[in-house]
Amino acid sequence: MLYTNGMTGERNEKVDDGTDRPARRAIGLGLQGKCPACGSGRLFRSFLKPADRCPSCGEALDGHQADDFPAYIVILLLGHILVPTMIEVNHLFDIPLLWQSILWPVLTILLAVALIQPVKGAVIAFQWARRMHGFAPG
Repeated sequence: MLYTNGMTGERNEKVDDGTDRPARRAIGLGLQGKCPACGSGRLFRSFLKPADRCPSCGEALDGHQADDFPAYIVILLLGHILVPTMIEVNHLFDIPLLWQSILWPVLTILLAVALIQPVKGAVIAFQWARRMHGFAPG
């Protein structure tokens, strides 16, 4: 498989030699929005659109099938974060219902926007590490 290095324009051949791809390292890099292969290139070209190839190492990143899974993970995380927080805040403080009807949706939206890109990066990196879907050899 040929690729062009985005930094130098140099053409190289990338061979999948079957070496180990540690999932923990890849997921950590995906959470940071970095290429799971080299750790230096950007995983996303826009907010939620992954790059086709890593600009640093040329690794193909367009083989993922993240679909709606990152959104499900974010919903699950938000439910486990916000529901106990809402219960505890209501138990400790007497916040008027009008303020709560503004506070909780705004907090939910902010947290969802903050979490969706790192979670999608982690899902893509996990798929890369396990050679799932389009990351499988052959």
